[in-house]
Amino acid sequence: MLDPARSAARRPRPSSGSRSSGSGKRRTSAPPAGAARASRGPFASAGPYDGAEIRLERVPGGLRMASWRGGQIERVAPVIHAADAPALLAEAATKELLAPPQVPEAPAGNGEVGAFGASPGRSGELRDELRVERVDDERIRVARWILRPNRGWELQEAPVMLPPARFAQALAAAAGKGVLVSGGPAE
Repeated sequence: MLDPARSAARRPRPSSGSRSSGSGKRRTSAPPAGAARASRGPFASAGPYDGAEIRLERVPGGLRMASWRGGQIERVAPVIHAADAPALLAEAATKELLAPPQVPEAPAGNGEVGAFGASPGRSGELRDELRVERVDDERIRVARWILRPNRGWELQEAPVMLPPARFAQALAAAAGKGVLVSGGPAE
């Protein structure tokens, strides 16, 4: 029988998902909400540009190209100097992230501002493109663009994460138009 005058002694419940390390502190395996995980796979990098490093890295599901600052991913489309593109792509090839793009000896274009190479795809019901584009005489942006009904193409200011084949296709198209040639447009 239970004695109503006696209070029950409570035992502490074991926590779910984490174990005590013996020091009284709980260890967790997940980063705090909102924090990006540090890269653990192979990556190639360029920069720093104003304190930010651009990384092309293998992640579950494909490749991610992102701007990293202070150990955190920035929510911007990555931009690199055109002169740094060949070294970044060569490093990515040595780490087997991507095959080096075939750069024609005489590209069809001269890499003028606004020129781009694209890899078409779909984002749900909407068409999208991964574009490697010349933003000025010295810089190249790698970004996703989405075709919105009745509004046209819209730049996605975010890191790019897609399968390696999409990156390879966009880089090859950009190389064919002279976008990857450093030094700006030919004069």
